[in-house]
Amino acid sequence: MKHEVLKIGVDVDDVLYLCNQHAIDMLCKDKEYAPLSINDISGWGSSGKNTMLDERIAYFSRADFVENQPLIPGANEFIAKLCERGEVIFVTAVGGSCMTARAQRLLHDFPMVPERNIMIGARKDLLSLDVLLDDGAHNILGSHASYPVLFRKPWNNNLTGLLAVNTYDDFLRLIDQIIGYRQNREFSLKNGGVLCLVGPSGSGKSELTRSLMEDQVFCRPLTCTTRCRRESEPEEYHFVSRDSFQNGQANGRFLETTVYGGEYYGAERKAVDDVVNSGRIAVMPIDICGAISIKNAYPEQSALVFLQRGRSAVLRSIL
Repeated sequence: MKHEVLKIGVDVDDVLYLCNQHAIDMLCKDKEYAPLSINDISGWGSSGKNTMLDERIAYFSRADFVENQPLIPGANEFIAKLCERGEVIFVTAVGGSCMTARAQRLLHDFPMVPERNIMIGARKDLLSLDVLLDDGAHNILGSHASYPVLFRKPWNNNLTGLLAVNTYDDFLRLIDQIIGYRQNREFSLKNGGVLCLVGPSGSGKSELTRSLMEDQVFCRPLTCTTRCRRESEPEEYHFVSRDSFQNGQANGRFLETTVYGGEYYGAERKAVDDVVNSGRIAVMPIDICGAISIKNAYPEQSALVFLQRGRSAVLRSIL
């Protein structure tokens, strides 16, 4: 059976080229400010508070800025691999005076993407795409793509409930999952593995986990967390101090970590390994970033299941 080629839209600034940090570096050099970093940025675009960081915005409309933006390490290889998986379309918003410079850079740095696939303009919501990768939350929230994916950056880390990835490899793994889903690929966990249940709050991940665990072949590994234990809470978590958790992160203790409600959560590598090596299936309700990390660790022994639920049902479950 022939399957349609995925149309994959890729944003450019801070996805393929350094933008905010490059502008900050130029600003600090021109104004002789003390060094600043993108970690000081708390929101996309201008804060509206007339801070020093807001002064970086003026550089975005300069052609010489666009001409000299550094390529993010690995960007070229990323696009080459993405082209093997679908039709890549650059979707980028720059001012009129920068359009030529942006197109010329893209053609030079990414010759594998044809000129006709360079879309310049702010109305990304008008494009018909299967997948969109963008660091701007407003573009993700307004997109009509089947899979709008947020590229995590300091200015969007506070956003939850969105499909999001942290790295190029994460996105490639997600694309592979989408392709597999569209092609109805079969998989087997009969010799042990990991079943990742991915979905928004209220989509039924916990209920499905409990139902699966009625069969002894399924097991939920303990999750490590820095939050306090609640009264009468079952043994589903390993409670640790924040220092202990962060030391574990540095030492590779966790397969994946996330932050929710200001507290850290992580899947311990050994706990998951023990389940998989015993021939059982580790069931893990998890977000998409964590699921992709699991897929990277167990490429042949993991499956991602996306749970969907109507908006009203999700709200009823949450409220």
